[in-house]
Amino acid sequence: MEGEHTRADKQGGISRKTLFKAALIAAPVPLLVGEVPALARKAAGRGGPLTPTPSCDDGDDPTPPQTEGPYFKPSSPQRTVLPGTGTALTVSGYVFGLACQPLANVLLDFWQADRNGAYDNVTYNFRGHQYTNAQGAFKLTTIVPGLYPGRTLHIHVKAQAPGRPVLTTQLYFPGEPRNNTDTLFDPALLMNVRTVGTGREATFDFVLNVPGVPPTDAPTSPPPGGGTWRVGVAYQAGDQVTYGGAAYRCLQGHQSQAGWEPPNVPALWQRA
Repeated sequence: MEGEHTRADKQGGISRKTLFKAALIAAPVPLLVGEVPALARKAAGRGGPLTPTPSCDDGDDPTPPQTEGPYFKPSSPQRTVLPGTGTALTVSGYVFGLACQPLANVLLDFWQADRNGAYDNVTYNFRGHQYTNAQGAFKLTTIVPGLYPGRTLHIHVKAQAPGRPVLTTQLYFPGEPRNNTDTLFDPALLMNVRTVGTGREATFDFVLNVPGVPPTDAPTSPPPGGGTWRVGVAYQAGDQVTYGGAAYRCLQGHQSQAGWEPPNVPALWQRA
């Protein structure tokens, strides 16, 4: 049986991470002008307001750890799809450091039960690892796991930034009746989940205990290939710039940062 752990609750809020996610359209709900997708995990599981998954403004706690349980196996295959029969599920999101910087090349090792709640301890069914891309993003394609005796629905994961300690934790589904009785359940580890057709889509962002310097309002600098877009400018909705020989119109006000060039952030810039 998996052991119990304790965490400290801390309220999160809109942060650099939120805007970064909005800019890259990380949330499944389209970003509207003047709106920022909420990071808080809404009332679910326990039937009332929940502590949100820690958002990543300076000083916030990293994603809470949890026990790995008895079924972890090292040397899983590298893959983003865990094939099998069941209700289709995708889990996507980003991995950030404490200073809200997205972390590239983070190792994410996932394992879970099959649709009947059984773990494969002989082969590597429903086990696999992957790495975040240059923007700190990941996506896992799998199925909704079945109920394991004594537990609510959950997915295991180990996350390790290059050269840093391993975070071992678990992800949970909102609205599950057994969330109320599972002694390991932590609302800070709830995924955002929605039903799409016959499957489900979930999002979750990890915050690792990795220090770093957040993006600053750097002096303006010309973009590669020329143009009028600059880093460190407070753009307003409707502003127009050029970048790489193309014209763009600003969709919502923001402070420009390196990595948020108009072609890279369609939620902030529209090709004119």
